[in-house]
Amino acid sequence: MGEVSKSWFSVIWRSCNLCMSVFFGLASYVQINDPDAGLWMFGYAVPALLCALVSIRPHLTETLAWRRVADLHVMLSTAVVGMLGWALYRERVTRIFQQEEGREFSGLVLAVFWLLLCRGSGRAPVGGLRVCTAVFISVFPFTAWLYYHVHEELRASWPSHCNSAL
Repeated sequence: MGEVSKSWFSVIWRSCNLCMSVFFGLASYVQINDPDAGLWMFGYAVPALLCALVSIRPHLTETLAWRRVADLHVMLSTAVVGMLGWALYRERVTRIFQQEEGREFSGLVLAVFWLLLCRGSGRAPVGGLRVCTAVFISVFPFTAWLYYHVHEELRASWPSHCNSAL
């Protein structure tokens, strides 16, 4: 693989991290009306900050501080994902985005997966598989958000605090 493609992979990787930083920042912002806003705002602000740092300096993922914060967030989020997932399974929820717990579950799964994708990315130049995965994942939340924004009938059963932030 040539130097040109490696540098393009780096630009795309950094851009994807910037997009995910914006997404997690927006996800943190829309929690402002939530009954437990502080918890969820913090839960999305941490990945937003970590992604912003990776978009600025990709090798930061190799620092002890970045890894510890990311690992702690992944560990806590995985525990919450397990609890939310169990609750959704127990209640036999099939339309996951129609339930607040389903949206919270999905957002945390996305944050966990993204932070795991970032982990170790500063050791060597990012490869094609990581970049392709990053492009797909970073496009998905914006596409889903736009889809739900355009189709108001999908949000009809959502509580009022979920419809008023953006």
